[in-house]
Amino acid sequence: AHWNEVGWPDEIPEEGRSDKIMSLHLQKTDIFMKLIDEGKIPLRPGVLRVVDEAIAAGVRLAVCSTSNEKAVSNLVSTLMGPERASKFQIYAGDMVKKKKPAPDVYLMAVDQMGLDKERCVIIEDSHIGVGSAVAAGISCLVTKSSYTWDEDFTGAKMIVEELGDDGNVVTLETLASLLPDTDDSAEWDPVGHVEKGGA
Repeated sequence: AHWNEVGWPDEIPEEGRSDKIMSLHLQKTDIFMKLIDEGKIPLRPGVLRVVDEAIAAGVRLAVCSTSNEKAVSNLVSTLMGPERASKFQIYAGDMVKKKKPAPDVYLMAVDQMGLDKERCVIIEDSHIGVGSAVAAGISCLVTKSSYTWDEDFTGAKMIVEELGDDGNVVTLETLASLLPDTDDSAEWDPVGHVEKGGA
């Protein structure tokens, strides 16, 4: 996207651009996975708490990412541990024709897991992810990140700074309130959102 906006370097001919993009993506994934393996990238506050709540309640879980399946599986297993990782289905960018913001990865997860979209909530952290969730017709909560804090999250049902571990936290009840058939859903505009400080 960057080079499409500012212009491609002269030394990368048009016919070699797809290969260059693939090469850079693989290099980025390798660097990211090394940082994960070295413990330099921790989970954000509240992630394990919400995952544990969901597992205890029998909620089915999936990770839907633009990264490749191997990287996503390693990320989940390394950061959450093998026991938690065994509770997740993994759907990745190399499993679908179109990556986010296309809805393909979410639609694949719903289809293969036999889920009802109206009973699902997606937790995202970028406008690309929100676009994918909205295009899939699935409720979405956004946790802002240091990289995406100023992005446009139009279509998200709720925006929070983090899931939280202390005090005002996002819970399974919070997520359930975002489902379209709950009594609370009238408070949220389907193309707007509620933004809360903290969680």
